[in-house]
Amino acid sequence: MPAALHPYLNFPGTSREAFEFYGEALGTTPQFATFGEFHAVPEGDPNADKIMHGSLEVTDLIRLYVSDVIEGMGPDHREGNNVTLSLMGDDEAVLRSAYEKLSVGGTIAMPLEKQMWGDVYGSFTDRFGIVWQVNISASQGEQG
Repeated sequence: MPAALHPYLNFPGTSREAFEFYGEALGTTPQFATFGEFHAVPEGDPNADKIMHGSLEVTDLIRLYVSDVIEGMGPDHREGNNVTLSLMGDDEAVLRSAYEKLSVGGTIAMPLEKQMWGDVYGSFTDRFGIVWQVNISASQGEQG
């Protein structure tokens, strides 16, 4: 996928319930990975079973992503700030440029750098208050 824009929804611990509902309504099955599975929280942490990343792929053009918001992740969840725009794909030049240009005048939450899942990822809030994520997919040989 060269580059695509997908909504990324955030919930206060109800991601699984929401995406199971959306999946049933849209005729597809959601996929989930928890904070514990990614080793993103210490063993035994009460957030280990919350969703770090979930996806609902309805068609090639309709994809939704989800995460539970846990303490320390960023703004507290509230209606109105629970949607993030996520630029994803493998066109590194386009995605790096988008990150650099869209973040001007905004606030960087996470610099664009390689992550534990093998991709290059970063996030920021633009100068208009919109939260963005950029994920540059690693080539198959680079994933680790």
